[in-house]
Amino acid sequence: MIRIKVKFFAITKDIVGKSESDFLLQENSTANHFLQELVNEFPKLIEWKKNLRIAVNNEYVDLNFILNEKDEVEIG
Repeated sequence: MIRIKVKFFAITKDIVGKSESDFLLQENSTANHFLQELVNEFPKLIEWKKNLRIAVNNEYVDLNFILNEKDEVEIG
């Protein structure tokens, strides 16, 4: 398992109800896998899923990007 720090912005912050959180994922998880896990935990995000942008360590990434231990993920 890897631990990432997630910062929520815009609609994700409103839906999740907080500005940041730690998140556990399986090793070799992609940004897409993270997004799916997030939607599973917060189903209201499904309607926004297509419009969300993900950045890792302050750089936008595509959904195939592999996340690593201690990455900082920003989503909004």
